[in-house]
Amino acid sequence: MEAEYWIERWREGRTGWHHDDVMPLLQKHWPALGVPRGTKVLVPFCGKSLDMAWLAGQGCRVLGVEVSPLAVEQFFAENNLQPARRESSEGIRFRAGDIEIIQGDLFDIDAETLSGCGAVYDRAALIAQPPPERERYAREIYAKLPGGCRGLMITLEYPRAEMDGPPFSVEEAEVRQRLNDWDVTVVERRDILDAQPHFKEAGLTSLHTAVYRLQHY
Repeated sequence: MEAEYWIERWREGRTGWHHDDVMPLLQKHWPALGVPRGTKVLVPFCGKSLDMAWLAGQGCRVLGVEVSPLAVEQFFAENNLQPARRESSEGIRFRAGDIEIIQGDLFDIDAETLSGCGAVYDRAALIAQPPPERERYAREIYAKLPGGCRGLMITLEYPRAEMDGPPFSVEEAEVRQRLNDWDVTVVERRDILDAQPHFKEAGLTSLHTAVYRLQHY
């Protein structure tokens, strides 16, 4: 999806993917990754997610990437943080304590920055992108993360004929195909259709969320 698509959705307040609390699946499954304190965690398409503050509270250094200026501004304002700002070739970098957000295109993040990330948290980044962009995302982001990098990925699965994304349905076989140089383990899959009435209203007859534990070879 083009950057302007997401910027416009933030402007219009059409951000159904945003939650006003920390993702319970993150709280449940992140500790089992054993990510050392001080590790830098990449959070692609981070929006203004409170998950970043939670990860920082676990002793991680957070590196979010977000194309929407409004989302970045709201994250720091709503968390009562006063970030330092500086321009870079990758975008505008905002830092407050252990949280840094690059306001810019994810695909402009350079290999050196990615190589410094020992963990990744992908709550809705993969499923936000259509197939050609998912292939590019795996090749230009995941493949450049360092060996030993650990991660948690959360996806959605539904009958593709019943709804056009985003969010897109991404099944386990595709996750494994895209991340073919990662160890991929399903740690939870649950039926969430009854808890997501707007998806029912959109015509879905089935909806599952899947949680993957990742480790780069």
